[in-house]
Amino acid sequence: MATGPTVYDSERRLAPAIEELVEVYRYRALLGQLVRRDVVTRYKRSILGIAWTMLNPLGLMVVVTLAFSQLFSSTRAFPVFLLTGLIVYNFVSQVTAQAMAELSWGGALLRRIYLPRTTFALSATGSGLVNLCLSLVPLVLLLLVFGVPLRPAVFVLPIAVLFLVLFTVGLSLALSTLNMYFTDVAEMYQIVLLAWLYLTPIFYPEEIVQTAYRWWMFNLNPLYHLVKLFRHALYFGTWPEWATLIAAAAFSGAIFAGGWMFFARKADEVSYRL
Repeated sequence: MATGPTVYDSERRLAPAIEELVEVYRYRALLGQLVRRDVVTRYKRSILGIAWTMLNPLGLMVVVTLAFSQLFSSTRAFPVFLLTGLIVYNFVSQVTAQAMAELSWGGALLRRIYLPRTTFALSATGSGLVNLCLSLVPLVLLLLVFGVPLRPAVFVLPIAVLFLVLFTVGLSLALSTLNMYFTDVAEMYQIVLLAWLYLTPIFYPEEIVQTAYRWWMFNLNPLYHLVKLFRHALYFGTWPEWATLIAAAAFSGAIFAGGWMFFARKADEVSYRL
């Protein structure tokens, strides 16, 4: 039996956020290719290749350790303590900045062909995950050097990575959306990142902060909870408190859902605003 032509009805479209999820799944092969391209391009013609991913946090760790190790000498295995925080911070800062840059670069491409607009943020996150895995190699070596054992709490690490990815994707999409309307968001964000670094106990123990300031500096800081999860898994070797898990899950879920819906509602404007 012959069937009539397919009629497109714009009023029957799915909700933008759900429609974007469906399209990302349909174009998952393209997403994989973009992640591969990002990783290959990053290290192409580089003398040290992927070693740069390991040397970057290690170099910063050495500098900060030389500057602050005596000040925080009571902190056990200070380089391990520092590197676990730096890995989380570097992932968030690098992926969000790359996502904004790639969406700006992809504006011309989106005017020629169709692909899910969230692809650029997701590909930046995918390549960031590769870098994160590589950064764990020197961290494991430091664990061995300083005699910090891997305990059963290490199984919390996949959950910590999941929360970190959700949070970073949501934040990347929210910032990318704002960057479509205000081009100075990327520059302003660099100032925010610097403040975020010092407001999060990455290179200093949280005990040195006065009790009166801890609640708003830490409890309202999503990065603090993510760093704490990583440290429970790799540094402290203890199971995280339920409060830490719930806070990390709540912040990550809320930022991901909010960023995804915010971007999806404005996705149709990407091609002519960039």
